[in-house]
Amino acid sequence: MDFVEWDWPAYAKWLFVTEPAIAAVTLTAVGIYLSVVLLTRLHGLRSFSKISSFDFAITVAIGSTIASTVVLESVSLLKGAVALAAFYTVQFAAASLRQHVPGFSAVQDNKALLLMAGSEVLDENLRRAQMTRGDLRSKLRGANVVHEDQVRAVVMETTGDVSVIHAAPDGPDLDPALLDGVRDADRLRGRPNVAADENESEGRAP
Repeated sequence: MDFVEWDWPAYAKWLFVTEPAIAAVTLTAVGIYLSVVLLTRLHGLRSFSKISSFDFAITVAIGSTIASTVVLESVSLLKGAVALAAFYTVQFAAASLRQHVPGFSAVQDNKALLLMAGSEVLDENLRRAQMTRGDLRSKLRGANVVHEDQVRAVVMETTGDVSVIHAAPDGPDLDPALLDGVRDADRLRGRPNVAADENESEGRAP
């Protein structure tokens, strides 16, 4: 049997680090941290929000850039800081377009998806969301739902988060306006504990 000869100096690089490398990593970590603080102060609270799926993608990209800058010798501090500034600028521009250009958010984001209409589970939409009933029940437990009769609606948001709207069976009715822009929100129409749509009420008025 042939034995592989160990090249100890090569393997040692995987296990240990030199003092200059420790100093470089430390200084880079401090520098990239200060860059993030400065850019976050400049761009405001939206920087790490998850209002849209694009925000979530940018947040992941920023985290990856920070990690790569700190631990990879091939990525300099300046290069990492420039990349961060570019991500922040793109996010700021996209947020401005969402605010001022009608229809831009519809192009950029997927539509939120209704998963439960009252106590009814919409299995077709669960399949679209690639969720199981077990996944759904875990979200209901996380929202402190003790009985399905409490559920007004469950929505998968554009960020992938799941919102559970619930109240006591004799509690206030669900305002349909809260589900504007949610796919299949019309499945709630006419159900108990759902308020009448104002537009429909105006249409029936004499």
